[in-house]
Amino acid sequence: MCGITGILAFNEIGRMYMPHIQAATNSLTKRGPDDYGYYAKDTVALGHRRLSVLDTTKNGRQPMSDLSKRYTIVFNGEIYNFKALRQSLERKGYTFQSESDTEVLLQLYILEKEKCLEKLQGFFAFAIYDIEENSLFIARDRFGIKPLIYYIDGDRFVFGSEMKALRAFKTPKELNYDSIRNYFQLSYIPQPFTCFKGVHKLEPGSYAVIKNKEIAIATYYTINYSKKNYTTLSYEDQQTKLKELLEQSVKKRLVSDVPLGCFLSGGIDSSIISTIAAREVEGLKTFSIGYSDEPYFDETKYAELVAKNIGSDHTSFKLSNDDLYNELEAVLEYIDEPFGDSSSLPVHVLSRLTKEHVTVALSGDGADEVFSGYNKHLGEFRAREKGALASIISAGAPLWKALPKSRNFPMSNKIRQFDRFANGLKLSDSERYWLWCKYITDEESTSLFSKTSQAQFDGAEYKKQKEYALRFFSEKGDFNEVLRTDVDLVLQSDMLTKVDLMSMANALEVRVPFLDHEVVDFAFQLPTSSKVNANMKKRILQDAFRSELPAELYNRPKHGFEVPLLKWFRTGLRAKIEKDYLADDFIVEQGIFDVESTRALKKQLFSSNPREIHAQIWMMIVFQSWWKKHMA
Repeated sequence: MCGITGILAFNEIGRMYMPHIQAATNSLTKRGPDDYGYYAKDTVALGHRRLSVLDTTKNGRQPMSDLSKRYTIVFNGEIYNFKALRQSLERKGYTFQSESDTEVLLQLYILEKEKCLEKLQGFFAFAIYDIEENSLFIARDRFGIKPLIYYIDGDRFVFGSEMKALRAFKTPKELNYDSIRNYFQLSYIPQPFTCFKGVHKLEPGSYAVIKNKEIAIATYYTINYSKKNYTTLSYEDQQTKLKELLEQSVKKRLVSDVPLGCFLSGGIDSSIISTIAAREVEGLKTFSIGYSDEPYFDETKYAELVAKNIGSDHTSFKLSNDDLYNELEAVLEYIDEPFGDSSSLPVHVLSRLTKEHVTVALSGDGADEVFSGYNKHLGEFRAREKGALASIISAGAPLWKALPKSRNFPMSNKIRQFDRFANGLKLSDSERYWLWCKYITDEESTSLFSKTSQAQFDGAEYKKQKEYALRFFSEKGDFNEVLRTDVDLVLQSDMLTKVDLMSMANALEVRVPFLDHEVVDFAFQLPTSSKVNANMKKRILQDAFRSELPAELYNRPKHGFEVPLLKWFRTGLRAKIEKDYLADDFIVEQGIFDVESTRALKKQLFSSNPREIHAQIWMMIVFQSWWKKHMA
């Protein structure tokens, strides 16, 4: 697990940026604190920061060249099947100088070029320079677990694991206002777009060849849910197959030359992963996080039940509101593109504290998107079913609209859900999905901005971004279209981004067994009824492991990593909000936002009916902090 960056110059102007390779590499130090290296030759410079996990000796150092010196690689990630791939290459006469998966990947690429990607089991982002062709090959894993951002113009191509590496190469920073508008609706910027014009994220399951001032991008993997290989199996046999695939996936991800453990939230997903891992690792270390000041959000008791059940060496980190407050600056400091998922705070704390015990942690990420685990999935099923409950909630729409709504209390959260459900029933499948992804409407997000900023909006660009996000929806009405969009939008742009950023800020490698491509392909070939029905989400996951998990885990509210922001914003952070982030004089001087709209945000925050305002306030805090650091 590492940080990578580099530049390919197209002319003398591009070569002038090559000396920035050291600064770009150093900007990724937290991703790889164990070692670093550079490669520079004529028109290319590559940089690498290393977090040593496999072959921790100097033989695994990067950038790494083959014996002929024609090819040089910088690699971020892990290839779980590298030993089998190495044996295959050795039978063909290849020899190796290290025990690393990096060298296996390099040799496999030399032999098979882009076809090598189809054989890789793992997560990765890498770049390989071919000195004879003066070309660069870059690639990203199937689901975007590891990031890769790039910029190209007539003078140079630059790439990096994070935006801060590109900024070290002095890439232009012209705001993409349509991406920013999406940010304030979704809390993140959907891939492949970024906050800057001309800067892109290489999409998951894709590779690119950069040569002669051109970039050619191709896809090597996409989820295929037209296959229905498992629909003829009985539900019991489907469960057996799922358990087999998950057990294989977890075993692959236990390979490590450094201490390893599991995140254990007490939810179904992480409990399944920890249960499987505990059968393979004696004295498995597990870690959970909770809120000592907010019992409604604290789920550590469920994690402790699972830990006792599987016999793991468990640690619960109990956070006070002050602990979260103290984490604020570290999180805001590391974010180099607006990213407003507030659960970044507890993930950062969990990663920091877990790193004190292990270097690698397995997580349950991906299960919700792949196996239908969100409340909106249950809502979508009921909306399509058009049963009595949908009719009742729809009839109560005027009441739900009038009553107070908030995520922070059980009753007000239920009213919030009813209101969103009733509004969604009026829309098409794709528009309902888009509504349920957002915190605020197009009109509300537009009104946040000043007239000057609104003049920067490009209706065509905004429409393109939305249509791209919803491209998997069709007239067929297949429920898999919802899950496929969640994988592409929510999982890749929000959940995986969050975990990568916050874990790498603490040099912790996080592995995600639910995103083994064999598990994902299996899930998308199941009938909808195996994943969700009118009463149950993640049906097959819950049933397959029911006999192995404590009964208390079932049929309880799902909180995820919710953060008790509302109380915090009304108390400890109130002065900072009013006198700094949303201060009238700063808003006017900045010129991006409408001062009357920001005043309205503050007024609603401190009212008796805050609705979802705390999420908007957090997005504003993140954006303003980012702006002051990177744009002011």
